Amino acid sequence: MTLTGAQNTGLLTLRLGVGGVLFAHGTQKLFGWFGGPGLEGMAAAFEQMGFRPGRQSVLAAGLSETGGGSLLAMGLATPVAGSVAAGTMIAASSVHAPNGFFAAQGGYELPALLGMSAAALSFTGPGDWSLDAALGNRLNRPWMAVAGLLLSSAGSAFVVWRRRQALASQPAYPSGQTADRPTPAAAPSASGS
Repeated sequence: MTLTGAQNTGLLTLRLGVGGVLFAHGTQKLFGWFGGPGLEGMAAAFEQMGFRPGRQSVLAAGLSETGGGSLLAMGLATPVAGSVAAGTMIAASSVHAPNGFFAAQGGYELPALLGMSAAALSFTGPGDWSLDAALGNRLNRPWMAVAGLLLSSAGSAFVVWRRRQALASQPAYPSGQTADRPTPAAAPSASGS
């Protein structure tokens, strides 16, 4: 199916926006770019939030966001890239969920939006103005979106379950924090939001 110029413009805009935000948040974690804490700085926060081991968890989240965001922006392996990003945002949303929906209160609004947008791109594909299209859509097949989203959702459910188990065995936090409710300053940087 050939898309119109407006449809291709819309998909390109969405890919660049979602991919760019994911890339920025991932590189904050991995390299400390854009004012982020970097890998070592983020590891302690991840440990505190129940993602253990912290360093490996940050590495996985950072690579998923950076890699998934880059691939989405380029429109390359779009079903896999969108699935990886969506799965990562499920775990990020679990950190923010106790604070409600809206980001202004530390809620899961941004990771949910990023995850749903990435999942939608997995299903719709990147459009004609993409590397997938230039490669004959070899890495952009409908079954890839279904398989990728199922696998990433299952993996994320496991990560969230492990996080809850870790938090249940963790002692209470000082200064009013709880295991399910990180301080508002820690919550956005920890999830990439």
